[in-house]
Amino acid sequence: MPLPESETIALRRDPLLPPEPCPVRWRRSARAQNVWLHICPAEGAVVVTLPQRVGRNQGLALLTEHAGWVMQRLAALAPERPLTPGSSVPLGGVEHPIRHDPGRRGGAFLEGGAIVATGQAEFVPRRVRDFLRAEALRRIWASARPHAEALGVAPRAIRLKDTKSRWGSCAPDRTLAFSWRLVMAPGWVLDYVVAHELAHLREMNHSPRFWALVEARTPHRKAATQWLRRHGPSLLRVG
Repeated sequence: MPLPESETIALRRDPLLPPEPCPVRWRRSARAQNVWLHICPAEGAVVVTLPQRVGRNQGLALLTEHAGWVMQRLAALAPERPLTPGSSVPLGGVEHPIRHDPGRRGGAFLEGGAIVATGQAEFVPRRVRDFLRAEALRRIWASARPHAEALGVAPRAIRLKDTKSRWGSCAPDRTLAFSWRLVMAPGWVLDYVVAHELAHLREMNHSPRFWALVEARTPHRKAATQWLRRHGPSLLRVG
């Protein structure tokens, strides 16, 4: 039987309680040696990763064994935050209401402390997301330029991604990639992630020399990593 990509399974977090619906995403990995579970905040689901020759039943057995942990972690996720009129989205760590103005043009833009989305209502989420991505790229480049000059490096390119576990990465060809969701974090948090990846253009490792470069550029490193650990999962629930 082929492995489903996703399904909802009834799990009991407690033998005395009735079963609850649990969203499950199935993944198969050639590198995995054991069945393992992790919670994906972006999808609001538990992801079950199976080795190539392991069947769904073994994944179900592990899910059942750890049902209490799974359901507790899912319940603790921040609520989903749709990019719809009347809701709000953080920008640089500051909440901005989303306002719909159907009679105007220009996609989405900042105005009076709000993000204004124009055109038809069904296009609002996409237009707000496009605005956030464009703003993320602008802010990342603004942060990268002084760090790159100070470090004596130059990225080949800067790309945006919607990664679920990494805020930034540095490829061997010197291309840097960042999660567009960093635009929602405070500016000093975005600045740390940018400096971190640029420092990899000098030291492609996490050696003491690398961390010395990062500390010199962003003395707020510890506070930024703590912020991402605490608040980062909620950014994955936006949109």
